[in-house]
Amino acid sequence: MDDLDLSSQPNDAYFKQVFSDPQRAALFFQSHLDAGLVALIDWSSLKLEPGSFIKQTLQQTHSDLLFTARLGEREVKLYLLFEHQTTVDAEMPLRVLGYMLEIMQANHKRHGLPLPPVLAFVLHQGPERWKVSPCFEDLFELSDAQAAALLPYLPKFRHALLDLTQLDPDRDEDHAQLRVVLQLMKLARQKRLAEFLVWIAAEMQRQGWSVPEPLLLLSYLYAMHTDTTIDEEQIAHSLEQHPHLKENIMSLAERLIARGEARGEARGELRGKVRLLEQLLGKPAMLDDTLRALSLEDLQQRFTALEQEYKARFKQG
Repeated sequence: MDDLDLSSQPNDAYFKQVFSDPQRAALFFQSHLDAGLVALIDWSSLKLEPGSFIKQTLQQTHSDLLFTARLGEREVKLYLLFEHQTTVDAEMPLRVLGYMLEIMQANHKRHGLPLPPVLAFVLHQGPERWKVSPCFEDLFELSDAQAAALLPYLPKFRHALLDLTQLDPDRDEDHAQLRVVLQLMKLARQKRLAEFLVWIAAEMQRQGWSVPEPLLLLSYLYAMHTDTTIDEEQIAHSLEQHPHLKENIMSLAERLIARGEARGEARGELRGKVRLLEQLLGKPAMLDDTLRALSLEDLQQRFTALEQEYKARFKQG
């Protein structure tokens, strides 16, 4: 967990850290997929696949994880897409179709036929209620007669969906780990993280409460990075049932904050250099919002490309 960077994209980092654990991901799928499908999958075989299918332009609002599991004598792919933008994506079934095709094409290139089934699951953090149909065929506007004639020739599928705005984790989740994760993600989007600290303190007192300390530590850190108004007193009060966690949380938080500040300074310096090179080269300036959204690595690449172009022009001059 020392390598976890919550400073720039805490939602993405928390999602990936939590659900990259196959056992926790299996719990999630088992809790939110149809019972008949759950019974067909060998969950002990679930494993995380490398890589992402999200385009760079969407990485600020979408994250994804791909898993493989046994389905009888075959494999099934489970694609978990985390959607945390501020508005509901009306094109989600179309976007999901693109991801599913990429997954199947990559698998076909490696293994040929038959193709593995790909099950897509969208986890929506909000803040708006999800009002878009998860069915791909609903993207078309067809009369009944047109649908009857055309739909047999068109892709037909639906993605699974968990809309956190419509879930009460305290009531609807039986497993303690999922209850903590989903309650935190929901309250984080609603900017009610002080309530999460009160809630989790009460949860710790429940008989039979059992959440691994690394998950508790990660969850507190996510809360701290998502809501900077949370102070040490609130956290300490919440940790009365686990006082030994306090030192770990505070020390790790200090390291993460220091790392975030260092990365922030480096990004600010690189943005200035990029702006200067754009002016010297007479290039149209990148939009401020676009430039600020670039990661440290993307900024470095942008700066390096501009610097090489400048040096080449200087030599020619």
